[in-house]
Amino acid sequence: MHAVRRGLGNGLVQAALTVVALLWLTPLAGLFLSSLRSAQDTAKGGWWTVFSSPGQLSFDNYSALLQNSGMTRAFWNTVLISVPATTLVVVVAALAGYAFAWLDFPLREPLFLLVVALLVVPVQIGLLPVAKLFGALGLFGTIPGVVLFHVAYGLPFAVFLLRNYFAEIPREMLEAARMDGGSEWRIFTRLVLPVGRPAIASLAIFQFLWVWNDMLVALLFADSSSQPLTVQLQSQIRQFGSNIDVLAPGAFLSLIVPVAVFFAFQRHFVQGVMAGSVK
Repeated sequence: MHAVRRGLGNGLVQAALTVVALLWLTPLAGLFLSSLRSAQDTAKGGWWTVFSSPGQLSFDNYSALLQNSGMTRAFWNTVLISVPATTLVVVVAALAGYAFAWLDFPLREPLFLLVVALLVVPVQIGLLPVAKLFGALGLFGTIPGVVLFHVAYGLPFAVFLLRNYFAEIPREMLEAARMDGGSEWRIFTRLVLPVGRPAIASLAIFQFLWVWNDMLVALLFADSSSQPLTVQLQSQIRQFGSNIDVLAPGAFLSLIVPVAVFFAFQRHFVQGVMAGSVK
């Protein structure tokens, strides 16, 4: 009887999770089907009508999107912003996290407290001062300026996260590596990074999703030649209002990339979350 109840309980949980997953994927599926329909078909009915009239589906919208220089430039701008901003944050935070966790240097604790204090600083507070600074340095309205802003505001949380994760590594492992003649750099690259891979992967996912989906920072710091997809899509809505044949494929393209990144690193992400909960 206990086994039957347990099986029924597991079945109910799996059924509930399946329903939640389907509900979560429904907007994505609807957006994809809308991106394959013409503006005329969209005006006549919702995306679910494709099940009764599959002839509505075509890739003409995507062909037009690829010929839209503004959208394609915005897509590559998003890549040029998101990839460096994620890479720099992960690399710098990993180095700083290891230093704060295991290296002795002057003012280590006060500096780490300063990093923690920066976590409570809202992004909105730094917009105007940083805009003036970037204007003086010639970075305002450029892709490097947007990248630097994301790196600066992503580092405090990243350093805090990786420092706490690296600090949980057993001291005996590091001391044994030092006794074997390993340098700090070798210990960091051959021991700490492999052990901290789940946390690093989780950080990379969070940072990439935040930068890819950002519109506030890009809206202020990027000009027309460096604006990402989020700003370009918002501009399309403002200018043309109901051009769903451009907006739908552009929005799906903007959405599918972070979804693909999440599922690609899902295993490491779950490992990082579970490790953090156990520790």
